[in-house]
Amino acid sequence: MADEATNGAAGAEPVAEAATAAQFNVQKLYVKNVSFEAPNAPAIFQEQAMPQLQLNLNQKVARFDDNLYEVVLAVTLTCTINEKTAYLVEVEQAGIFGLSGFDEAGLDMMLGSHCPNVLFPYARQALGELISQGGFPPFLLQPINFDAIYAEQMRRRMDEAQSAQLPPVGNA
Repeated sequence: MADEATNGAAGAEPVAEAATAAQFNVQKLYVKNVSFEAPNAPAIFQEQAMPQLQLNLNQKVARFDDNLYEVVLAVTLTCTINEKTAYLVEVEQAGIFGLSGFDEAGLDMMLGSHCPNVLFPYARQALGELISQGGFPPFLLQPINFDAIYAEQMRRRMDEAQSAQLPPVGNA
């Protein structure tokens, strides 16, 4: 029954109650931007060292229309071998999400945690395919806990808000 309320299916609920229930739906999923570079190929294929990986995540949210939001999950992976760039791959996986009936905190949580969770498998697949097509060993990006990332962002926001409210410390 909980699934029915979250995906917008009213079922046997009264019409008035269904109209005020929070609703979430995926309107569209798409790749917004993709980039793959192997600046030191083919010489990099001869290197005999353990690759070093650096992963960067970024997220952008924009209101697209009434109750429609575009969320973009940007994943950048840089692989270096012996301090030479083997490859640099960037994927911006985007989606348009319909969200209505959420309070401000619920909407923020959905956009900051739930939507990136929806986008992540698509970004991971695109990233892996680009790396393989570039001639490098298969790479599977491990799952990312967007709930923990969101919780950390909320903690930082609260810390910043509290710091802004404290009087400056100085000599009296």
